[in-house]
Parts: sequence; C-alpha cells; structure tokens
Amino acid sequence: MTESRIIRTYHLLAGLYTLAASLIWGVNTLFLLDAGLSIGEVFVANSVFSAGMVIFEIPTGVVADTVGRRVSYLLSVVVLGATTLAYVGAAGAGAGVGVFAAISLVMGLCFTFYSGALEAWLVDALASVGSTEELDHVFARAQQITGGAMLIGTTAGGLLGQIDLAVPFVVRALLLVLVLVVALRTMHDLGFAPRPLEMSRIGSELAEQTRVGVAHGWNQPGLRRLIVAGMIRGAFFGWAFYAAQPYFLELLDSDQIWIVGVITALMSLSTIAGNQLVEVLTRSCRRRSSLIIGGSAVASVGSVAMGVTDSFWVAVPCFLLVTGSMGVISPVRQAYVHHVTPSEHRATVISFDAMLGSVGGVGGQLSLGRLSDRRGLSAGYVVGGAFTALALPVLWSLRRLGGEADRIVPEGARGGTCAGQGLPRDTHTESHPRDVVATA
Repeated sequence: MTESRIIRTYHLLAGLYTLAASLIWGVNTLFLLDAGLSIGEVFVANSVFSAGMVIFEIPTGVVADTVGRRVSYLLSVVVLGATTLAYVGAAGAGAGVGVFAAISLVMGLCFTFYSGALEAWLVDALASVGSTEELDHVFARAQQITGGAMLIGTTAGGLLGQIDLAVPFVVRALLLVLVLVVALRTMHDLGFAPRPLEMSRIGSELAEQTRVGVAHGWNQPGLRRLIVAGMIRGAFFGWAFYAAQPYFLELLDSDQIWIVGVITALMSLSTIAGNQLVEVLTRSCRRRSSLIIGGSAVASVGSVAMGVTDSFWVAVPCFLLVTGSMGVISPVRQAYVHHVTPSEHRATVISFDAMLGSVGGVGGQLSLGRLSDRRGLSAGYVVGGAFTALALPVLWSLRRLGGEADRIVPEGARGGTCAGQGLPRDTHTESHPRDVVATA
C-alpha cells in the first residue's frame, strides 16, 4: 500500500465506524429514560460502560498486539452490533437497570477493541512505507471526517428517533454489517508482525502489557501529566455529553427528539471547526502544550456557563464552544502521545491512556448522575465544569517541562510553520514479537 492509500483507508474506516456508532449518540439517554430508567440509573448504566472499558482495555490489548490490529478492529465492529441489538431487546422486555448495565459492560469491550488499534495500525503502516507525513494533520483531518460522519449520524438518528427511539439502534446494527465488509477488504496489518495468541501465555502477556503501559506511559513525565489531565476531563465530559440530551429539552420545555439530534449535529460541526483551527493556530504557535492549555480553559468556562444559564439559546452556544475547544485539543494531544511512544509499545500506551481516562469517567458519571438526580442537571454542569479547571495547573507543569514532543517546530527547522513533527524518530518498521504487548 502507498502512503496516500494507507491514510485514505484509515480515514474511511474511522469515518464509517463513527457514522454507525453515532446514530444513537443523540438519543441514547432519551432511549434509556423511555425504557423506564431514572436519570440516575441512566448514568449508572453509562458508568458501567466506562468500567467495562477499564476492565477490558488491557486484555483486549493482548489481542491487538498478538493476532493483530485488524482482528481487534473487526471484533469491535461485531461486538458493537450485537450489544446494540441487545439494548433494543432489553427495552422491549421492560428490563431494569441491572440488565442495561450488563449490556453496557460488554459494550465497553467493543470500544476497547477499537481504542488504539486503528491509530496503531495507521502509524505502523505509515512507518513501514517510510512516510514522513505529519501526524498532527493526519489526526486533525481524521477528526474532521469523523466529525462529518457524526454530523450525518446524529442528525439521522434524531430524525429516526422521532419515528421510534429504537429505530436508530436497529439501523446502527445494519450499518455495522457494511463496516465489517469494508474492513475485511481494505484493512491489512502493515509494519507489524502478528503472532499466535497462546492461552498459556495470556497471564504473562497481561502482566507484560501492564508493565509496558506503566513504563512507557505513566513513567514518562509528559505523558503522566497528559493522562492525569485526561482523567480530570473524563470525569466530567463523559457525563456532560449524555446529560445534554435531556438538559436542552428541559431548557426549551419541549419533547421534540429531533432537536437533540440537530444539536448533536451542530456539536459535530463545532468539533470540525476546532480541528480546522489546529492548522491555523499551528502556523504561529510553537508549543503543543499551549494549544492544550488554551482549549482546556475555554472548555471549563463554557461548561460552567452551561449550568449557570437558564436559557436554551445561551446554553447551546456554550456547549458548542466546549466541543469546539475539544476539537483543538484532541489531535494535538494525539500527536504528542505518538511522538514520545516507541512503535512496538504504541498501542499499549494508547490503551493505557484510554483506560485511565475511563477510570475518571466511572467516578464522574456516578457522582454527577447522583448530583443531577438530587439538584438538577444544571448543578452537574456547574460542579463538573469547575472540576475540569483542576487540569489547568497540571497542563501548565507540562508546558514547563518542555521537551521535543512539545515543540511543534522540529529541532533545526526554520520558519514559523507549526505543522508539527511527522513520525517519531524511534518508529520501527516491524515490531519484535518479544516486545509486543499492546492495544485495544
């Protein structure tokens, strides 16, 4: 495969997966409320989903770094389709929070199969063909594509939900069949040597993957700061996205489901705008940490403002400001992580990072869900948004740490371009089986 074809395949697979997954994102909370759960129980189920991502992140990493990233991605598609239909069956049977929590736990498995696997596939494949493509731009472009896919998916989901809240779930499962077919035809492991997964070695693989995650993730000063900041943000934003669905309808005093679909679609547009800003901002900016700090500050202020106001027309722009700032943060953060992580441990570190972010999500959804049950959703936005400000001093210490990964202009480069570095210098074209222990 050529460099351009690898990037096109990455964008295609990320876009199709997001399109299918996002069909229910705008109506998920409303679906669970319609199934008979209280708002607190909804976030119990969602927190169990996050807990599933914590539990399965490392075990699924063994699959991706033994039998391959491709297999991990395909398993994610299959499990997501099955659990989506299980949600519909549980609602039809009038099941309680315990059943939905159990399904959510398994659904967490599907996203751990996905997290890190596709990114690791991309970076290893690019390295195998000697690419010097700038990762900041590849990831920013991918997020623009997935943002567009989310725009279409959430809008369609809202319109389909107007017919019946179960319809977006069924359509999602059908679309995942198409995603599976496309992945089978286009995705093949490059720059990575798959090896058999021996049952007798699972325990040692898990232990080794944990060790590598700690050694190459937590023990790196820069990554440790990014991970801690991610846990703080994850404690709020996992709750905030799903709480927005009933919150906006409450502010507008409406029960029109299509409205939340439109708002979620606008969120996609704001995220795309944030992604596009990366290229603009990096023309003058020379520090990745500066972009992350600025985006985080804007997100904290916007989140608190959402809870303070009682106006729908003020809350929505604040929400879009938050999601737009996250569109700036995400690709820049991704580039930092990939820059400092060796190829053979890349997927492990991504999974380790995602796992700890999910730890924050578990606590945040439980606590903010309980708070919103007692004091209202607005209180959750005020308290949760203020909590995210705790990430700012952590990120400031990242900026003070400096280092090559924080530099958007490589050492020795001239001019003011802020396009960012390309592939890390220590990227290998093939992982050594003895060192491979990673991903989801």
